[in-house]
Amino acid sequence: MALRALGLGDFLTGLPALRALVDAFPDHRRILAAPAALAPLVGLAGGGWDVVDTAPLAALDPSLHNADIGVNLHGRGPQSHMILLAAEPARLVAFAHPDVPASADGPPWAPAEHEVVRWCRLLQASGIPADPSRIDLPAPPGSTGGGATVVHPGAGSADKRWAAWRWAEVAAAEVAAGRNVLVTGSAEEAGLARDVAAAAGVPPEAVMAGRTDLLSLAAIVAGAGLVLCGDTGIAHLATALGTPSVVLFGPVPPSRWGPPPDRPQHVALWAGPDGLQDITVAQVLAAADRLVRAGS
Repeated sequence: MALRALGLGDFLTGLPALRALVDAFPDHRRILAAPAALAPLVGLAGGGWDVVDTAPLAALDPSLHNADIGVNLHGRGPQSHMILLAAEPARLVAFAHPDVPASADGPPWAPAEHEVVRWCRLLQASGIPADPSRIDLPAPPGSTGGGATVVHPGAGSADKRWAAWRWAEVAAAEVAAGRNVLVTGSAEEAGLARDVAAAAGVPPEAVMAGRTDLLSLAAIVAGAGLVLCGDTGIAHLATALGTPSVVLFGPVPPSRWGPPPDRPQHVALWAGPDGLQDITVAQVLAAADRLVRAGS
């Protein structure tokens, strides 16, 4: 049983570790304690995982108790460690935390480590081979992006959101270049998406915010020509699906959450921990243009 009761980007950055567990325990029932909304993408990724709906740092469902192995892919502890230990797994795989003696055999936490590498290293320290490059997802059936440029102006926290008027200028430039534009976002971001689209001259029917679940969002990204976004879940979808992307980072650097540096179809822009708003529209458009020309 693996605990990663977090969001879309967290699931995708943990995917190489989950695949390593599949290889290491092929005959076990594999259970992922995670939000139920992720289940379609978990199925798309393969590996035969059963998703049991779990909220962040919530007590585990009784059906998850007494597992042969409990793997903490959620965090460094101590809270997540204690949640797993309360379910009494026969074996705990977790980073060492001084407040949790049962984790003493685990490796130390490295704050500056890339998120994908982190969880693979945890398993490697427990004798489980794990390859951080195994981040790819197959395209969902019926991919629907139609070669469009996907503009995703939202992000999970305010310090990761580039100014809406700048996203509108980027979207308007893509329209002027003759490319179809789709504006995506969560239901909570639908108003932001509509505002960006209206300012850019993108028709209302091209606003997909609030109209997709994660699998249909993946279908849009898989069929898109380009994704332009901040450091949020859709950026990791673009990486996993191989769709060219320009991702704006701030305050966390791309060295911790960004696309692999050996994949030139993904461009990370970062101007330092306080520099998100210093990234210019011209820089984003120049990066997007390079990717379009490279793919033409």
